[in-house]
Formats: sequence, structure tokens, C-alpha cells
Amino acid sequence: MNYDEKSIEMHKKYQGKIHVDLNFDIKNKDDLSIAYTPGVAAVSKKIFEDKSKKYELTSIGNTIAVISNGTAVLGLGSIGAEAAYPVMEGKSALFKKFGNVNAVPIVVDIKDKEEFISFVEKISVNYAGINLEDIKAPECFYIEEKLKEKLNIPVFHDDQHGTAIVVLAALKNALKLANKNFEDVKIVISGAGSAGLAIAKLLLKMNPKELLVLDSKGILTKDRQYREEEFLKKEISMYNKNNVSGNLKDALKNADVFIGVSKPNIMNKEDIDLMNEKPIIFALSNPIPEISYEDAKEKAFIVATGRSDYKNQINNVLAFPGLFKGLLKVKAKKITEEMKLKAADAIANTVKNLDVDNIVPSPFSEVHENVALAVEKAYKEFEKSVEK
Repeated sequence: MNYDEKSIEMHKKYQGKIHVDLNFDIKNKDDLSIAYTPGVAAVSKKIFEDKSKKYELTSIGNTIAVISNGTAVLGLGSIGAEAAYPVMEGKSALFKKFGNVNAVPIVVDIKDKEEFISFVEKISVNYAGINLEDIKAPECFYIEEKLKEKLNIPVFHDDQHGTAIVVLAALKNALKLANKNFEDVKIVISGAGSAGLAIAKLLLKMNPKELLVLDSKGILTKDRQYREEEFLKKEISMYNKNNVSGNLKDALKNADVFIGVSKPNIMNKEDIDLMNEKPIIFALSNPIPEISYEDAKEKAFIVATGRSDYKNQINNVLAFPGLFKGLLKVKAKKITEEMKLKAADAIANTVKNLDVDNIVPSPFSEVHENVALAVEKAYKEFEKSVEK
């Protein structure tokens, strides 16, 4: 099937993927008076008296914003706000389909990070959560951190944390099959953009024996000079325990896991020979991975990609719908690291009949409900700890 042609055909036929519908059917004058004036004035008064009532008296309690400035869209790069809209609309459709979360796509022609932060801050009153999407690194790190400081609702950059959660879930199952523990393995991550650094930060919570991250200049080392906006690269470089330097081949020596979130065709079959027994390859660059699935499969114990036409697709859709469903259920004000870890556990534990070609669940499984329940529980435990 030609997905490009089919997608254009579908989008043209339906004018996109989402539309606004009513919760309350307006059939007569009484209905009109209840839904709008004069009845709605009483609702506005209630919210004026107590702003928190907006969550139970309006759609805000189950509505998030999916916001992008179009500077890093899929594998297309900085294609602008208008061209990013179909992707934000698609993300919104997935939130509704898999999490029953109302998500509003918003694209803005704002590249200045401070102006972007100000815009999101001003419109946040309309939403119970913010999902940042397709914003280039390193600006995305700064934008997310500042919005988390300023807003009293969850802020989530899916390119970072959604990817990291699903990678961790898949790796938990892969290591289980390989009969290896995090504490004993060496992990190599190619790519120090939004996904690569977020994956590194989350995997470090599992205390791997060694973790090396590479950018276009090579392995991140402690003695490299980093620009101010590269603060996350500098932070991650501190975990290069032996201050190993060099290129990808140097990093892969005696590695157990390779995770690629960088660019196509940077690895070959011979590189896998440098790794330890039962090598695990997550080649996630899309649509063309760091090494072809076929080549990797010849040498590796487990292979995963970001593509739906191969086994073991690492797909963010396994995380974000359930995550926000759980967040909205408990009226969460933030997302903690523990919630991300519990979400990864829920994804990993959803897999039935675990084997080398089946390390992640289908998005059409109960995974979203499992993630939602795990996030709810983790947030309630977080609230209890804060109260103490």
C-alpha cells in the first residue's frame, strides 16, 4: 500500500482527522437556555468564585493542548507551523482514540524561545495539560523547563519523554530475554538531541554499568567545552565514568545495547561484532534506521525500529495517551520521574507471550488503561509524600 497517497486522499476527503462535537444536544429553546444564556451565567459565577471549578464545569478538565512551532517535525526538519499542523492534528486524534483525551492542535509561527514560552503561558488557562511537540533541540529543553516552572499543570515534551518511556519499557523486556541486568550492561546512545538525551536521563535511573552518548562530534566527554544551551549534554557527559572518547566504533566495543536516535545508515553488520554476546539493537531513526533491520537481524539478538512494518516498533503512542489520561483523572499539577518509570513498567508488563520479536505491546491492547492506572497511583503516592 502507498501510505503517502492514501494519507493525502484521506485528509482531503475528511478535511483532516478531528472535529468538534457536542456533549449536550441542543434540541429546543430550553436546551439553548441551559447551554448558553441565561443559564451559563450561573456557571461563570461559580468559576469566578472558585477557579478550580473550571475542571468540573467545563471541558477544560479533559482537554490538553498539543503545541508546536514546526521547527523539528518528524524527519522533515524545520518545515514551519502550517506544515506541522497535520502532525499535531494526528497526535490529537491519537490522544482521543487511545486515551479519550480531548487534545487541541496548536501551531504557532514563533521561533524565539522566550516569546514561545510567553504564548503558551498565556493560553494555558484553557487546558489541563500541555503536550509540546516537534520543537528543535536545544531550545526544546529550555522551553520545557521554563514552562514547568511557570505553570501549575503538567507539561510534557513527547519527543523527549514519550520516546524515553517506551525505550525503557522495551529495553526492560529485551534484557529480560537476554538474561542481563541493567547494572551489568553497557549502553550506547547515538544521538544527543531531544530524544537521545531524554532516553539517557531516564535510563540512568536504572543504574547501568556504563552509558555513552554520541553527537555529531563523537562521544560526549567530561573535558569537552559545551555551550550554555548544551547544559544537558554537559550533564550527561558526567556519567561517562572513564571519560571514553572517540567515534561510534570506539563506543560499541563491549557494549550490550545500541540505541540509535540520530541518522540513517551510520552502522553496519561488522560494528555489531564489536558488541558483547546477545547484542540488542534499537535503530530508531525514521523512516531509515541507523542500520537496516535485515542487516541488524543477521547479527543481533533483538532488533527494534521506529517503523510499523517491522517487528518491535518503538512508538510513542504506547505512552502518551495513557499518561495524560491518568494525569487528568487525578488533576495532576506536574509529572515526576517516578511516574515515567511506572509508565514504562506498565508498558513492559502489558506484553503477553514475550519473545525476541515481541518486546512491546500493540497500541490496540489494554496498554493505555494500564499506563493510566500506573500514573494515577504514582501521582497519589507523590502527593502523600509532599503532604508529609
